[in-house]
Amino acid sequence: MAVALVVVAAGVSLGLWAASGGDGGSTGPEAGSTRGAAAAPNTTGPDGGASPGPSRSYPLSEAPRTIPAVREHTPARGPGWRPAKGDRVVVDDPALADEGRLVAGELGLTYAGEKDDKRDGDLRLTLNDGKGANPESYVMTVGGGRVEISGPTEAGVFHGTRTLKQETHDGGTAPEGVVKDEPAKPVRGFMLDIARKNFTAGWIEDRIRELGDLKYNQLGLHFSDDQGFRIESDTHPEIVSAEHLTKAQVRNIIDLAESRHITIVPEIDSPGHLGAVIDAHPDLQLRTVQGSPVQGAIDISKAESAEIVDDLLNEYAELFPGTPWHLGADEYQALVRSDPEASFPQLAAAAREKYGSGATVADLTTGWLNDRAATVREHQRVPRAWNDGFFRGGSVQAGKDIQVAYWTGKEIGARTPLEYLEAGRKVINYNDEFLYYVLGEPQTFVYPTGQRIYEQWTPRVLRGTTPVPARYDGQILGGSFAVWCDQANAQTEAQVAAGIRMPLRAMVQKLWDPDKPEASWAQFRALADSLG
Repeated sequence: MAVALVVVAAGVSLGLWAASGGDGGSTGPEAGSTRGAAAAPNTTGPDGGASPGPSRSYPLSEAPRTIPAVREHTPARGPGWRPAKGDRVVVDDPALADEGRLVAGELGLTYAGEKDDKRDGDLRLTLNDGKGANPESYVMTVGGGRVEISGPTEAGVFHGTRTLKQETHDGGTAPEGVVKDEPAKPVRGFMLDIARKNFTAGWIEDRIRELGDLKYNQLGLHFSDDQGFRIESDTHPEIVSAEHLTKAQVRNIIDLAESRHITIVPEIDSPGHLGAVIDAHPDLQLRTVQGSPVQGAIDISKAESAEIVDDLLNEYAELFPGTPWHLGADEYQALVRSDPEASFPQLAAAAREKYGSGATVADLTTGWLNDRAATVREHQRVPRAWNDGFFRGGSVQAGKDIQVAYWTGKEIGARTPLEYLEAGRKVINYNDEFLYYVLGEPQTFVYPTGQRIYEQWTPRVLRGTTPVPARYDGQILGGSFAVWCDQANAQTEAQVAAGIRMPLRAMVQKLWDPDKPEASWAQFRALADSLG
């Protein structure tokens, strides 16, 4: 009998799961569920004898409904699988022990470790050679009363367990058949501004659990700005705000993120947005030719400015283990003047001394970015910077490996996204018209909605609502939703969590599969709401 290939796009809410923790032990009513579908077919025939085989008793299964939607499902006939007390989670490789223990605790199963035998009800996690496969891909097979999830890496297997967790949430059943699933984009991020607003470690950890269940893989922490410096420092304790995260708390956050295959992306923005550093070192503040201080801007003509920022970059490279590193580089106020060279003669002189007689303040600023990129490269990090930290023309160009975090087209001398792509740069989509959640809605910002993201945005929509040509799709690494706290007290932590709930779900659907979803927004939202 031929089987159909079903690809769906629908979603469920994970808000209650994130709140439950999910780090071990039963997490919901599914933990004590019995085997099989909620409405199993009659097991006796019309004459009272044994029932016919599964292929005759059960309709073809329907594809799972998850966020993000699985990309391929081959249906089959059978009762599906539901976690039952006493069932085992087994692995074929000790590298999957953490994934096995986590899902066993979430589903109320017994983690049995490495086992070769097969039992009814087993959930088996396996690593395959996966040559050439997307490292975050997985295959989930439901049949014969068992489930097997395989992938080329632990991350892929983990994503498969998230699909299973969603399918069986609140007494649900994983449908019979085979899921083959993988993300379209390697960067699926959420960025949090903890500099302007102090978020508690517990709130951040709850978001990590939520992000993990949604198959996000990056969490950006913007922890230095004019309003605060929010992580303990050993090299420069004088700059740290009273309310901050200790390094012990950060290590716990990193450990939890790693267990969900989420990389923390730290950001120390410079040479602008350094007000908290300048408060402790006022001699480093940039001043105009008239002696007026420039808010948040450090004087990059002074060697001490580079020394303190490099101290911090080197220190936190020892704390954060991930590869990506955000250098900021946006909104340096020296460059908003009509004549930066006249307004800041010390910067102009430094530029000429370093780069030659025709060099400009923009050249000096680009050189600053390149120097900071060199600092993090020494720690095997891949640098990224906001798009308004890249400048047209000039004698100094930003390093080719510095990824563009594209957020705005409103800066002075704004360039279209195509200019970055045509130059061959890798781009991450932070489109502020869709993906910026700015507390208090200052200037022209409005809180983004899940519906608008779901219906109008794709990773190729870097500006406005028109996507860039498909030929550039491979240069767009993915996207990141961003919470900025310009008016820190405009919302509580709980209000922020509620406000970003549906936007996060809509965005990850488009990063996992940018094609138009089959489900309407109303269906997507209704399913999410029905599961809490």
